[in-house]
Amino acid sequence: MIAFSRPFLPLFLHVLGAMALVGAVLAVVIVSFVAWRRSDLAILRNAAFWALAAVGIPSYVLMRVGAQWIYSNEGFSGHGDPTWLGIGFFVADAGLLLLLATTVLAYWWKRVGKTVVGRIVAGLAALYLVLLAVAWMAMSGKWS
Repeated sequence: MIAFSRPFLPLFLHVLGAMALVGAVLAVVIVSFVAWRRSDLAILRNAAFWALAAVGIPSYVLMRVGAQWIYSNEGFSGHGDPTWLGIGFFVADAGLLLLLATTVLAYWWKRVGKTVVGRIVAGLAALYLVLLAVAWMAMSGKWS
């Protein structure tokens, strides 16, 4: 009911970007865990990179633009913001660094095919997925 009173388009873009981002990162987690065990499947290494580069980064941008649009429309000032909002911004900002690092490592893994790089990609993607789940819980529960 609360979401009904909010502007539709910015909230829709934010949620669409967040869902696509979670889907891309989950795909990378699954593909990278399978691919570093089977080093002969180069197509899975390519899939991990392209899931991040073609879906993950654009959906992050969409999620972040929608979030900033909502933030400015709701009149938040940065002073006395709710806790769930701070958690969301922290995960978004730290998540960008994780997303870019994972994308660069996935590209390197695609090029060299070393198992240790695949494990790092899987670990970073899993860590980012956990952070996204924490932000999802904080934003849906509206922790005060």
